[in-house]
Amino acid sequence: MSTSSDSNSLPVVDPNAALDEIHHVAIAVSNVLKAVEWYTKHFRCDIEYQDETWALLAFGNARLALVIPEQHPPHIGFIHPQAEAFGELKPHRDGTRSCYVADPAGNAVEVLAPIGT
Repeated sequence: MSTSSDSNSLPVVDPNAALDEIHHVAIAVSNVLKAVEWYTKHFRCDIEYQDETWALLAFGNARLALVIPEQHPPHIGFIHPQAEAFGELKPHRDGTRSCYVADPAGNAVEVLAPIGT
């Protein structure tokens, strides 16, 4: 994961561009199946993807990723038109491509290429 000290080489926001999109927020769970069952029982959402180590739930205004800490850190994922400028993009099982960086506080931030690119 890149660190915040790399931030001088990252793209600077164009104040006239459209707002960036939060793709998902990822939280750590110990059991993905149980977490999916709980969220789908208590909230209206669709399962976009699920396996034993990761799930993505779609809500009306955002997605929630359920991750096991051994594979992914808790993080927030943004779609960015210049995602490649943040680092080497790696393909994921859901068809997205992204890399991870850290914000100045050390929080994990996933930067995703626009969907379908």
